[in-house]
Amino acid sequence: GRTDPEAEAPRLCRAEALAIDKELLEEFRFGQQQLIEIWGHACAMAVTKVFPRRSLPRKQPTLLVVCGCEQNGAVGLACARHLRIFEYEPTIFYPKRSSNPLFRDFTTQCEKMDIPFLSYLPAEVSKLISDAYNLVIDALLGVEATPGELPEPFGTILATLKQIRIPLVSLDVPSGWDVETGTSDGISPDVLVSLAAPKQCATRFVGKHHLLAGRFLPYDMQKKFELNFPEYPGTDDVVSL
Repeated sequence: GRTDPEAEAPRLCRAEALAIDKELLEEFRFGQQQLIEIWGHACAMAVTKVFPRRSLPRKQPTLLVVCGCEQNGAVGLACARHLRIFEYEPTIFYPKRSSNPLFRDFTTQCEKMDIPFLSYLPAEVSKLISDAYNLVIDALLGVEATPGELPEPFGTILATLKQIRIPLVSLDVPSGWDVETGTSDGISPDVLVSLAAPKQCATRFVGKHHLLAGRFLPYDMQKKFELNFPEYPGTDDVVSL
């Protein structure tokens, strides 16, 4: 019979995940913006697969994208832009904007597409957020986040995300989780989209859908890091694990 792709997919520790990024940038000459764009598009594709527009409970296909100030947040911005192109209605919450000019471009692109930015996250979360949006995308903290005490405003935002009752989609690493050990204290997303390859913490993921966005990785690299991926269907750039 068919082997279980979840069992086959390798799990990266933090050092391996950072090494893959470094190699893509230095050896294979990918640009950082290029990688963010590829991942943002793939994450948007993953959302459309799990939540087709017509299946959403609300009349307007609204969703909230919560972005941090590092690379994962920029992936969230690119993801929001692609979802807008796919005729969803994203709103972005980006409380601590990055000073990195590479990331600033993604903000400008979203602004030019008239994607609204929230100035604050409502405290009456369960009511206001659940009433306004079909789902929330967590692009707050990625592999680069160090576990432990979170600087504000991230601690407060995380506390808000924990109370959300509508579906939650996390990009790469659910915010508040340790990349390697996972966590019992962080949020519990319904959907996880792993970038490049699943991280070790994904073994603790108990949500309904785990998708992988790593089809673009060069073959030599897949071999070197022993990334024994399941087959991607057709020309899709995401696969369900």
